[in-house]
Amino acid sequence: MEINVTQDGNKATIALEGKLSVATSPDLEAAIQGLPEDTNEFVIDLANLEYISSAGLRVLVSTEKIAGQRNGKMVLQHPNEEVSEVFDMTGLADVFTIEA
Repeated sequence: MEINVTQDGNKATIALEGKLSVATSPDLEAAIQGLPEDTNEFVIDLANLEYISSAGLRVLVSTEKIAGQRNGKMVLQHPNEEVSEVFDMTGLADVFTIEA
């Protein structure tokens, strides 16, 4: 999986490409934890994400919590149909802010 992070002030945009699985989710978690502590807006671009596992969902839930603790927000952008279906099936579509 490829992870591309760009930082603009307190906003981090994280573009994911490939599969977010049990093998790759620690990489995303490390990238998020490596961001400056004043980062409170997380934009996760899922346009090129092919697959997400429960381990990947855990990292997104964790990121949502971090954003909330910092009085910020997390936005998921451009999920494909399969990834959107996972959010729907798990009930996370009602928890996350998702932009098509």
